[in-house]
Amino acid sequence: MNEPLLPQTVIDVLISAAAAHPERAAYVHDDRRVTYAELEQASAGIASALGDLGVVPGDVVCLLVPSSIEFACAYLGAMRAGAITSAVNQRLAGPERASIIARTRPRVTVAPDDAEIPDGAGAILRVADLAAVSAAPRSVDAQRSPDDPVAIVWTSGTTGAPKGAVYDHVSLRVIHEGMGDLTAPGDRRLVSLPFAHMGYMTRIWDELAAGTTLVLVGEPWSAARQIELIQRERITMVTGVPTQWELVLAHPALDRCDRSSLRLAGVGGASVAPDLVRRMREQLGCAVITRYTSTEAGLISGTRVGDDDEVIATTVGVASPVVDIDIVDHETNAVVGPNIVGEIRTSTRARFRHYWDDPEQTAAAFDAAGRLRTGDLGLIGDDGNLRIVGRLKEMYIRGGYNVYPAEVEGTLADHPAIAQAAVVGAPAPVLGEIGIAFVVVDPAHSQPTLDEVRAWCRARLADYKAPDRLVIVDTLPVTAGQKIDKVALSAAAKETD
Repeated sequence: MNEPLLPQTVIDVLISAAAAHPERAAYVHDDRRVTYAELEQASAGIASALGDLGVVPGDVVCLLVPSSIEFACAYLGAMRAGAITSAVNQRLAGPERASIIARTRPRVTVAPDDAEIPDGAGAILRVADLAAVSAAPRSVDAQRSPDDPVAIVWTSGTTGAPKGAVYDHVSLRVIHEGMGDLTAPGDRRLVSLPFAHMGYMTRIWDELAAGTTLVLVGEPWSAARQIELIQRERITMVTGVPTQWELVLAHPALDRCDRSSLRLAGVGGASVAPDLVRRMREQLGCAVITRYTSTEAGLISGTRVGDDDEVIATTVGVASPVVDIDIVDHETNAVVGPNIVGEIRTSTRARFRHYWDDPEQTAAAFDAAGRLRTGDLGLIGDDGNLRIVGRLKEMYIRGGYNVYPAEVEGTLADHPAIAQAAVVGAPAPVLGEIGIAFVVVDPAHSQPTLDEVRAWCRARLADYKAPDRLVIVDTLPVTAGQKIDKVALSAAAKETD
């Protein structure tokens, strides 16, 4: 008897899932549900519509829609047409969206009915039309190969320019193989992060293979809505950043919520306080684990069910079984021993393939041995757990979102009243870290207020990138090399509380 063929692409997994449990809900959003059979049919209809609009394998399809059933159907439809999906986070400002559109030159953009579309977006497929095309007769599927790119996941670079991490089918399969405790067959997973995020874009193989039901909190996220859905939808697994969990645990509705269905809560995206882990375990009544990854890495490490609170809160666990981790002296590139701090570098097929249309940044992302440079500093202890101690880069994490100071500084420098600006991150309760802007005012203008500065930034950048505090200074400190002294500013930021 011939062995069954293993799935080679995400679409193979989708077709198998629809055959295995056609009536199971694949997605739940508000009062709407779509089954696996309906999801498979919708993806085929959308693929046909994209073909009618001129999409051929290798083209880019841009998604400007928020997290929704429509997003999921369009993502799978684009894959089925052989296209590469570039999804745009709803929190990005107009100039950031326009930059992504300009760089990817999509053949088709899927957008809400009333959305303003940047120039160069190609043909427009409106959300209102998706229901009709989803039910349309299908055409022959495009030929697909496991190493075909399927997604561009956008992040901000240290220079401020957006970088698009490209993933293929093989990357998504290997991520599935390394998910560990985060996945169990038939999970009912509550999704609290936007779909235009690597936490969804790169996990779709895993969710389809496990027959997962994804329940959307929606955008904007709220603690009350998350608590309501845990009980109503009998959620078994939910992940989030520390900021979200702090708000959930503090909400009075949690005491009245039936949480007995929960098997696991995941936390990551920022440093985690031991007290938060303990309170999550006590109040949620389920296992808690921590995960560590990046937009480019796909997977890196995680704690395990059964680890104690201290391990979960002070480490990011052990390497995923599909990942090799080296701690490297970033100046000599030599691998260092246990308990010695160095840059965390990884080797895995789960990682991104390259940055979209940016060979220079792609080359810089890897060392001579082909390992991914994470930019994070850490050590592996005698217990085998990885501990993160700092960052080579100046990036800070505000409420689970990465913020790169150079990008914010460039925006502040364009303000007519600002002569110089420097931004650093500082520890903060709930959000983990916040941005502090040190500003030298142009003498020809009056001193701007924090509200004015935040409004200026939010009109040009995602809202979470706007600084939380404004410090007016006469001059910015500099090093002996005449560079802005970020160490001195970080120390000063701690005194601004």
